[in-house]
Amino acid sequence: MIRKIFVLSCFGCTSMFFVSFQEKPKFSLKESIERGKDIYIANCLTCHLDQGEGIEDVYPPLAKSDYLMADKKRSVQQVLYGVNGEMKVKGKTYNAEMSAFDLSDQQTSDVLNYIRNSFDNKGSAVTPEEVKGLRKK
Repeated sequence: MIRKIFVLSCFGCTSMFFVSFQEKPKFSLKESIERGKDIYIANCLTCHLDQGEGIEDVYPPLAKSDYLMADKKRSVQQVLYGVNGEMKVKGKTYNAEMSAFDLSDQQTSDVLNYIRNSFDNKGSAVTPEEVKGLRKK
């Protein structure tokens, strides 16, 4: 009887050990974009509007944005840390401030994937691991 309990206990410990080392679920761009829409609505919509068109002469457009799509790393850092100063978007100069957002790596990835794959943009995925790597230590 004691031997059976010991064997079952060992089996349970071994099972828990293997479960803890299972692979994380694979990254899904489609799911990230879906989550990112809600984050966009909550954080970006006020300035960049529902179609990403921005507010002329005040907030730059995200739709068909050459500036946004030119540098993925810069986009991540601007969401994490904000931005101020001049930027040229679609041939027009903007000089407004965007504050930093208090988002997790996953949320930052999701909102950028939504923006980079909406509004007539088509961009490569931003993963939470990339965001984590770009955070200031």
